[in-house]
Amino acid sequence: MSISAIILAAGESKRMGQPKMLLKWGKTTVLEHVISVFANVGVEDIVVVTGAAREEVEKIISAAQTMYPIRSVFNEEYANGEMLSSIQCGLRELAGKNSRAALIALGDQPQVREGSVRRVCEAFKETGSPLVVPSFHMRRGHPWLAAKSLWDEILAMRAPQTPRDFLNARADKIKYVEVDDAGILADLDTPEQYRKYEP
Repeated sequence: MSISAIILAAGESKRMGQPKMLLKWGKTTVLEHVISVFANVGVEDIVVVTGAAREEVEKIISAAQTMYPIRSVFNEEYANGEMLSSIQCGLRELAGKNSRAALIALGDQPQVREGSVRRVCEAFKETGSPLVVPSFHMRRGHPWLAAKSLWDEILAMRAPQTPRDFLNARADKIKYVEVDDAGILADLDTPEQYRKYEP
């Protein structure tokens, strides 16, 4: 049994003005770079939740399947703009598989370092904590990890509840992993942010 990853890539990229997942990142795209980070850490089961720009995003996933253990699932609720529905979509896709836990990752966070993801996974394996969250200067970031024992609680949530509400309500269960990586906090919402971080 292993740790899976759910990469949230369903957003409409309204503030960016073009699909964020397709933006160039070094020699590849933002989404493929994020996928590579999790695969390089040893995550053997990666689910990408698609929504807006579905066809173009699924083309990237199809091309990357030759290199990485990935598959996609379409979130029909993506236009509501709620992260919770995408997380739930990914968890339903993982149900019945051998995953012990799921990493909840953002598709528009290519700055996250492999070392940070690895530390979250190691903390889960070492402590067995059902919730592991990376922290930079006392601020929670992504990817965070939820053990399978918590999935039903997440699946039972309904908007306007949010993933933040879920974490806040279980603050006493969280195992924080301090990382020296501001990338766990930064995502790409605007052209200015993209230009700031683009490698």
